[in-house]
Amino acid sequence: MNVANPTRIAVAALAAGILFSTAACGMSGGSGEVEEAAKTGRVAGEITFRTLQLKPTFTAYVQGVIDGFEKKYPEVKVRWEDVPGDGYNEKLVADAQAGVLPDVVNLSTDSFQLLGDRGMLADVAKLDGAVAGEYVPGAWEQFRLPGKGDGVYAYPWYVTPEILTYNRELFEKAGLDPAKPPTSVEQFFDYAEKIAASSGGRYSAFMADPKGRLPGDWQKMGVPLLDGKRERFTFDTDTAVAWVERMKDLYAKGAMPKESLLKADDINQLYGGGKLVFGPGSPGFVKDIKQNAPQVYAGTQVAGAVTGKLGHIGIYAQCLGIKKDTKHLDAATEFAKWVTNGPNQVEFSKKATIYPSNARGLADPYFADRGDGKDAETLARAVGAEQLKTAELDANTPVEWTNQVGDAVVREVQKAIKGEQDARTAVKKAQEEANKLLADAARK
Repeated sequence: MNVANPTRIAVAALAAGILFSTAACGMSGGSGEVEEAAKTGRVAGEITFRTLQLKPTFTAYVQGVIDGFEKKYPEVKVRWEDVPGDGYNEKLVADAQAGVLPDVVNLSTDSFQLLGDRGMLADVAKLDGAVAGEYVPGAWEQFRLPGKGDGVYAYPWYVTPEILTYNRELFEKAGLDPAKPPTSVEQFFDYAEKIAASSGGRYSAFMADPKGRLPGDWQKMGVPLLDGKRERFTFDTDTAVAWVERMKDLYAKGAMPKESLLKADDINQLYGGGKLVFGPGSPGFVKDIKQNAPQVYAGTQVAGAVTGKLGHIGIYAQCLGIKKDTKHLDAATEFAKWVTNGPNQVEFSKKATIYPSNARGLADPYFADRGDGKDAETLARAVGAEQLKTAELDANTPVEWTNQVGDAVVREVQKAIKGEQDARTAVKKAQEEANKLLADAARK
């Protein structure tokens, strides 16, 4: 998914996740090296459950979930370990090489790919095909693997959808109607141009950094990222070139802070200081502004995410993978389903700005409540939940778009936005570099 970088460190693993490079891992091996476990029909044994950066903020919640499971299944003992985000990629690699992966492990989409590609995760669709109906389709589908048929290799856990946040007062100053926010990428750029023309340099429309917008914008505009076999990138199109040209034009006109093209400014600080019209597309951001910039929060408007020809939005999903050769498959799978069931996910969502991937949980009245329609945080929660109902896999960042691919594309696009090369050359070179990286990864 391409959300404009959701929430922060208190829930760093929750909303934004920890992104890892799959191409630089150096872990050898494949599915043939790990023997698949089989169910016995007995939910028993000691299993290890690893989470990412949840202590101490969510210690009581997670321990309560574990206690409830052990009460239901008294023959199971769950050993919980929580690890920091720093070095998580390396730890996964080391544990996989040593054969000591946890039985149930919290993974981001990238770290899921890291283990899934190497055959380290159990196919949960094969273990229990009926469970698919318990999750939001866009979340369940995200954990398939290219070239591995109908398998699904993790249970979806908490998710974050895209929404649109904007400063109502600055919107009106630009002659725009706050009740009619942009609904497509093209319209978003049109609005940004009007904002730049009226601001006199006092504020900007949005952040320039292309990494926060790609590949999401291209997908929404109907740009085909990959060929049918998912073996080559194919985004070198007239539409992608037009996007780069528009970004260059808007950048020159002051629609984006100049420094934000190359450096990651604090978008919350800029928005909270009244220097930015559009905030990050994350419900968690609204909560941050409420706490840190109450005056700006009072004028913050929330709407559905900008979409495009597909009419879909992307989501960011955390998941629970099952170690393929776990000694206690029944206990591990039942525990993963327990953690991700409706009631447990709803309770978690009330403690952090996240959403259930579980369809029953998402149907809880808590997520439909819009209050009086004026409080941005309450409205953001309801809008985000509504967006999740239409979230689809084709709006999410494909697993082939690794961090290295994204960086390579961004480097070329940045040059074009600064006027150092033309847009068509930038997109062509970006695709060439992306395909080199894709080919290199395939050979490993």
